[in-house]
Amino acid sequence: MRISGVACHVLKWPEPNDFNHERMTVLVRVETDAGIHGWGEAIAMWPEACRASVVLIEDGLAPLLMGRDPRETLACWQAMKDHTWWYGEGGIAALAISALDMAIWDIAAKDAGKPLVEYLGGAAHESLPACASLHVNQATIADSVREIAGHIEAGFQSTKLGLGKRGLSRAGRDPDYDVALVAALRSAIGPEAGIMVDAGNGTKWDLETAIRTVKRMEESGIAWIEEPFLPARVEDHAALKKAVSTPVAAGEREWNEAGYRRWLATGAIDVFGIDPARVEGVTGFRRSAAAIEAAGKTVNAHAWSSAVLTAASLHLSLAAPSAILFELKPLPGPMQFELVEEPFWHENGVVHAPNRPGHGAEPIASAIEKYRVG
Repeated sequence: MRISGVACHVLKWPEPNDFNHERMTVLVRVETDAGIHGWGEAIAMWPEACRASVVLIEDGLAPLLMGRDPRETLACWQAMKDHTWWYGEGGIAALAISALDMAIWDIAAKDAGKPLVEYLGGAAHESLPACASLHVNQATIADSVREIAGHIEAGFQSTKLGLGKRGLSRAGRDPDYDVALVAALRSAIGPEAGIMVDAGNGTKWDLETAIRTVKRMEESGIAWIEEPFLPARVEDHAALKKAVSTPVAAGEREWNEAGYRRWLATGAIDVFGIDPARVEGVTGFRRSAAAIEAAGKTVNAHAWSSAVLTAASLHLSLAAPSAILFELKPLPGPMQFELVEEPFWHENGVVHAPNRPGHGAEPIASAIEKYRVG
């Protein structure tokens, strides 16, 4: 079996979980001469990054993969890494590698007739608890709590609150508001459901504000505080970890195993977010997760884009011993419920991988055409 073709699809859609703002991604379909194809994703997000990813895929990486056996996943991945040796320590190169590597693993698992998690060596978890990963964007605390509590009532076992997002909320821009929001939510959903707080890019805390705010949130029993600072502020991450009892999470903006190893050396993070559509694909995720788990830390898939990324992230999470939950966007959107015939969702609060060969996300041609912009 040999790789015989690569096609890129740039998609744009209104995302209900992001206050109906438009988001973008790049889906890649890899063909073989055996008639088996695979799908991958580069979560490039911005228009210029999507265009650049397509150029790297079509002009740089696809030609060197032609004629290769996709079942030789590591050799294909290494060939892409070798090709990008000058410009490829992260950035657009990592996005491009991610999409192709993900599709290649999909092909290899399909050829073996196995779900990806089995092809990876078997499941460490039969299922994972479902987490409603959302943006807080309602006008008032009462409105936000009502919406979030509804997701818990619908079966989600936990929720991750994205602060500083687009919408009507002051969340992420007023620490007192954030503390009151978490307290009100805890009161509404009771003591059992988990609450994670994702400070996010729109939240601009200095170290003192972060320490004070997280300590106040601890009274409501938050499970972790995520991305409290920009990644470059390593010392602040370490200082926050030392000052609070809440685990610190970060990593979704890292690019590869080397980046995670640098974070591990700081001792500043407890929960490591990994995005296989960003960290050089399934191969990059596995390598990064192995290093993280060897250090006794927790792996958490960042899977906030299309069903293709959700599929790969789910199989990788089920194969990762240290994964403790799986995040789903709680509001039905086109990239989850229109893109594929069998959307990924929870059943009684837990998420299972589909029992079909590959990662299990097969985009529908009409949906691709509906949302395609490049």
